[in-house]
Amino acid sequence: MAKTDITEKIVSLAKRRGFVFQSSEIYGGLNGCWDYGPLGVEMLNNIKQSWWKEMTYRENVEGIDAAILMHPKVWEASGHVDNFTDPMVDCKECKARFRYDILLEGLSEKAAKKMKEDLKKELNLDDDKIKSFIEDPDNSEKVLSTVNCPNCGRNGTFTKARSFNLMFKTYIGPVEDSSNIVFLRPETAQGIYVNFLNVKEAGRQKLPFGIAQIGKAFRNEINTKNFLFRTREFEQMEMQFFINPKDDGQWFEYWKEQRINWFVKHGIKKENLNIHEHEKLAHYAKAAVDIEYKFPFGWGEIEGIHNRTDFDLKRHTEYSGKKLEYFDDQTKERFIPYVIETSAGASRSFMAFLINAYDEEQVAKENSDGSKSTEVRTVLHIHPSFAPVKAAVFPLVNRDGMQDIAHNITEDLRKHFRVFYDDSGAVGRRYRRQDECGTPYCITVDSETLTNGSVTVRERDSMEQVRVHKDKLTGYLSQLIISN
Repeated sequence: MAKTDITEKIVSLAKRRGFVFQSSEIYGGLNGCWDYGPLGVEMLNNIKQSWWKEMTYRENVEGIDAAILMHPKVWEASGHVDNFTDPMVDCKECKARFRYDILLEGLSEKAAKKMKEDLKKELNLDDDKIKSFIEDPDNSEKVLSTVNCPNCGRNGTFTKARSFNLMFKTYIGPVEDSSNIVFLRPETAQGIYVNFLNVKEAGRQKLPFGIAQIGKAFRNEINTKNFLFRTREFEQMEMQFFINPKDDGQWFEYWKEQRINWFVKHGIKKENLNIHEHEKLAHYAKAAVDIEYKFPFGWGEIEGIHNRTDFDLKRHTEYSGKKLEYFDDQTKERFIPYVIETSAGASRSFMAFLINAYDEEQVAKENSDGSKSTEVRTVLHIHPSFAPVKAAVFPLVNRDGMQDIAHNITEDLRKHFRVFYDDSGAVGRRYRRQDECGTPYCITVDSETLTNGSVTVRERDSMEQVRVHKDKLTGYLSQLIISN
């Protein structure tokens, strides 16, 4: 199956089964924005709840929920006002706009090689210098002089790159002037840093300790793409871990291992995960790695682990005048802590888990005439704890009181799980519908239930069936979901 076909099938399934819809679709949609449907919001919430328990149900991590709107000085201190920019070029002919580095990445191997060779010859530069020349946005007009516009196909029509800040601006109060400008936060981390002292004192925490948060962030991406991977509105799951600077190496390695284990524990195949070590570091970082997932379009970051040193607390100390430091009672040292950051995208994680779960299997089928054949079963092998619906309940037929028993089972289970009731169509078709939704267990009430109270429990991945007494279903399913 081609990679593009996989993406198209997943996007189609996501809409058909109620995982993800295009935002404002009836008006033609809003590019880079998506709505989570009935199943999608359940799965997304399950992912966030799992992350929250993993990160905060421990002695040395506290949670907060900081405001989306913050004092404008926060973003000056963090460097976002001056540095949170993308170099953009425009086509003079069709007026289409492109990110300079993404435009270069999109060149074919042949076109990139020719461009490089032509520039080397014209400028008389060696390989290292020509690489630096191409990467510098100030040289974009020269570099792109022989490149065709992906939109209109014209050659050599690009402007020089200009920097565009990715933060969304808005105004506080009734007057829209420069004194009332605020920004929709482009990340959740700064809300944690400015609350460092508040949390430390309220939680009576000593180093090392962390502060975790799940929340919305907004980036005015010029080029959104690849479904949920690059969007303008998204959620982050971040934890900032404050440490003594002398311990930064061991904690960096600790959190790197912890975070990749979380993805594996919840079903991501190891061969589809990669640790990418940054060679070129951000201005605030001492070390940085990305946990990458092998998406249909290639490797993409789903979480970053960074040693941010004391950069952020120092900057907020400088701009606010408030000392964000730590006093060690035992050593009598006073210092600004280092920070190990773990930053995962909730929507990117959702997308990775969804793609990882998608499968098409050839399974045996018994025809009405008794002959056997095969059919394609589309199934989402979602980890049971992330599955939007934990169990579906079916009466085999709508007679002999089977539907009443099935309704009673559904109501009992709903006290503990998200459960779906379905009495429409053949049981085999009902199984297939639930397979597409990722429902791990299907419960069928049949004639045997009427005599001994047992029901059939069918497991999604193996399609194996066992008999369980209806009064023991809650405990039985709970154990399966927890143990998996």
